[in-house]
Amino acid sequence: METKPEINVGGLQFAWDLEEGQFLFEGQDSVLFWTASAMKLFFDTIEEISGEDAAGVVLETTGFRQGLLVGEYFTGMKNVSISEAAHLITNTYASAGWGRASIHELDESAGTLRVNLKNSWEHKINVAQGKKEGGRYLAAHYAGIFTLLFGRNIWYRVLQHQIEGHAETVIEYFPSEKNIEENIHRLARLKEAEQISQLERLVDEKTAELNELIKEISSPIIPVLEDIVVVPLLGTYDEARAEELLVKTLQNLPKYKARYLVLDLTGLNNNFTLHAAALIDKLGSTASLIGTDTILVGISPQMSMVITESGLNLSKFNCFQTLQHGIHYALAQNGRSII
Repeated sequence: METKPEINVGGLQFAWDLEEGQFLFEGQDSVLFWTASAMKLFFDTIEEISGEDAAGVVLETTGFRQGLLVGEYFTGMKNVSISEAAHLITNTYASAGWGRASIHELDESAGTLRVNLKNSWEHKINVAQGKKEGGRYLAAHYAGIFTLLFGRNIWYRVLQHQIEGHAETVIEYFPSEKNIEENIHRLARLKEAEQISQLERLVDEKTAELNELIKEISSPIIPVLEDIVVVPLLGTYDEARAEELLVKTLQNLPKYKARYLVLDLTGLNNNFTLHAAALIDKLGSTASLIGTDTILVGISPQMSMVITESGLNLSKFNCFQTLQHGIHYALAQNGRSII
């Protein structure tokens, strides 16, 4: 058996070295893959891991940069015009199984042309993948080739894709300020925006969870003795938190059959504001409507100054220095005491 067979197809040399497991195309190391199975799986895996948008940019960028390599090779050939190089490229690609490509309306001075692609390897993979839109690799690949051949940046616009039911894919090329790096930066910005959005959603979720936790543990209603409940006020009360406390307290007072509501203000020493004073007044006044008397304990000198400035009349409530005194007072109103 011949171990180093060679064959010339369309003016292009194919050779094998079976002992070395080597396949040569035009004297260069090459490799063969099954298009509809192995390469399809390769593309599917890239898209699965990276996402379709990222995979599209990767393939487009790779196609363009590999096109630059091809263009560089042909610009180095002496006595070969751009139109001749274009013919050599399409012939080479046809021999290598890239599909049938034809160049039309090539205008070297304007830097424009049209490329028609039929049954390309990329199209076959897209069909095997069940896609509805064509890929971007080959379109960008020819942009890279002619960027080198024309000596100016060339970009593309796909007029029609074979996968859409047309006989062939048609792509027009033209000079453009747009370059492949912009697509990479666009993808990076898109990914960055997605990450920011994801972080914002996470922050919103955690904030909502924290708010729920705060609602559960802040200003708890504590039934200390029969008919007496204590509500310790802690932290700073904005409008939303004040409303939450008001609703929560009034809903639970009937459940405990409370005759006395003891508001412990000790935890407000450094956070007592006019808003907090108004909350206490509103809470006590509303509680009285359902038959519950309000007792205030833990009022500091600083709080007294704020209450005076507010103009609110909290003297209608019984006030005591400590929680113990307030509870003793409530018990005494019922003729009871702690022994």
